[in-house]
Amino acid sequence: MSTSLVLYCKSYRTDLNRVVRLAKSVDRFNADKIPFYISVPTTDLHLFKEHLSGFQVTFIEDEQIICSNPKLNIEIIQLLPGNISQQIVKSEFWRMGVSDSYLCLDSDCIFIRPFRTADFIALNGTPYTIMDEGRDILFPALSLGKKQIISNFQRESTEVQRAFGRAGKHYNFGPNCPVWDRRVWQSLASEMLEPNKKNFLDLIQQSPNEMRWYGEALIRYRAIDILPTQPFFKMYHYAWQLTKDKGNGIGIPELTQLYCGVVYQSAWEREMDWPTEGGTWASRVGRRIRRKLGRM
Repeated sequence: MSTSLVLYCKSYRTDLNRVVRLAKSVDRFNADKIPFYISVPTTDLHLFKEHLSGFQVTFIEDEQIICSNPKLNIEIIQLLPGNISQQIVKSEFWRMGVSDSYLCLDSDCIFIRPFRTADFIALNGTPYTIMDEGRDILFPALSLGKKQIISNFQRESTEVQRAFGRAGKHYNFGPNCPVWDRRVWQSLASEMLEPNKKNFLDLIQQSPNEMRWYGEALIRYRAIDILPTQPFFKMYHYAWQLTKDKGNGIGIPELTQLYCGVVYQSAWEREMDWPTEGGTWASRVGRRIRRKLGRM
């Protein structure tokens, strides 16, 4: 039976320790007992079931999600880099039919305070859509002279806007943990993909940002009302952002006033990799040095 909202995390074995940390935070703060789904490759399923046996989690194999759309070629998808293939899996989860909407969680996020369905879904059943101009990351980048971050944001936005024939402001639909509604994904499939004999793999290969495809589809087809919201989670894209907040006296207690959770980028938190931190001894030391210098 479909429910209004579920929590969903797509992961794989390298992120096992991060998912265990996430599951602990869900167990502690899930005030409404929102169902929690995790999908992993078939080869990783036993490992995750073993380490998460004490938590209320429903597991789904990534391959089952991919095969729910007969227009996708699973063999091609399995050959793609993980950062690309995971976007397809996450964006096709709606086809499982378990919920009207889903909070799409990253493996490296954690909840920091009690959360309820009302944090993500309005009283009429419409999910809130993360939608702003990305200044949470663009302003710090501007202040530190990181011009490439700004130019990349604008370029990526323009790529997807053009596909829908939209000009105007560059919106940000993340940067993490959005609530996605199946009606929006369905409208993208029926209005854009099917008439043009395409699938979501084609879109991701064109521009690899699933949040932008969802957001621009919502603006174009209006499958649901647009109820804009700021991000639910505080996203630390770079270690220098975390260092800056700590220097300003902003920690978890302060963040709970604005956010229900925090995301720490796995790229600079590699010590949590399973079973051990990846890379050579020199690369591991180099990462720690770059993080201390604020270059990650």
